[in-house]
Amino acid sequence: QVQLVESGGGLVQPGGSLRLSCVASGFKLSYYAIVWFRQAPGKEREAVVCINISGGTTYYADAVKGRFTISRDNAKNAVYLQMDSLKPEDTAVYSCARNQAPRCGGANYGPWGQGTQVTVSS
Repeated sequence: QVQLVESGGGLVQPGGSLRLSCVASGFKLSYYAIVWFRQAPGKEREAVVCINISGGTTYYADAVKGRFTISRDNAKNAVYLQMDSLKPEDTAVYSCARNQAPRCGGANYGPWGQGTQVTVSS
């Protein structure tokens, strides 16, 4: 079964850090670009950052530049999102999705993970 599973979310204080994982099964993640998305309460889902098969990154959300880092471990069939200096406005459900291409762009995504909740609050 082709799927993505996220983990690593939780409750963290402002200024704290979390590391999200996106683990693929049923396909080789190394052949595809992977994108992290987030959806905050009452808002539309937005793309955050993408990593291509060579490790190159594309940031879609200016608000996370310098604070969030995407990486991949093809041996583990996984992509990670390191989130530092978290702010309350980062509170959202974070999901990963496979881009149907080795490079970022094109906006043709699937499958999607179920998402993991990140809450930044004191």
